[in-house]
Amino acid sequence: MVEWSLAALREAAGVRSIVVACPPGHVHELAGGDLGVVEGGATRARSVANALEAVGTELVAVHDAARPLVTPELVEGVIAALVADPEADGAIAAAPVADTLKRAGSEARLKPFMTSGSPNPSLVVGETVDREGFWAAQTPQVFRADALRRALAVDPERAEAATDEAMLVEAAGGRVLIHPAPAENLKVTTPADLRLAELLLLEREPGDSA
Repeated sequence: MVEWSLAALREAAGVRSIVVACPPGHVHELAGGDLGVVEGGATRARSVANALEAVGTELVAVHDAARPLVTPELVEGVIAALVADPEADGAIAAAPVADTLKRAGSEARLKPFMTSGSPNPSLVVGETVDREGFWAAQTPQVFRADALRRALAVDPERAEAATDEAMLVEAAGGRVLIHPAPAENLKVTTPADLRLAELLLLEREPGDSA
């Protein structure tokens, strides 16, 4: 998945250099060629901070290898959105939420029910949330590098718990834009996701068996 993401980033006209944060002890597996490689940290924020130390550009894009179907066009689109707005500190790929949203009850109690004779825990619905205006954040996320550095340093505890960089920039008072992402920019978290990603990549490159 790393190689699939790297291929798209290398084709994006706005990308000048690439730094990969990888698990400690695996730097040698990617080092060399056109890549900068650093050891990742125990958290997402630490990995991003480590990679930022090797970045000297005004803008920086953060991308998860777990989204291997990223395209050069999406990367360039997010970059262009940020460049077009001098008052913005970042721009992210995101998709409008299509599912009906349910919030679990505040008591968050598990209520057992029976399925095929076996009890299964189930959360109780507390309310249905209006999905209007909700977007699911994805990557790539592009920031003014100094704004991201400041956001990572403002609240170390918040940074360590962050699930993306945009929330840190927002919390630091930054302005973050949304750039619509295609449905294919899926996140691979299960074997089924990986299989779907492979099939979609085969459709893009009919002669490629990767």
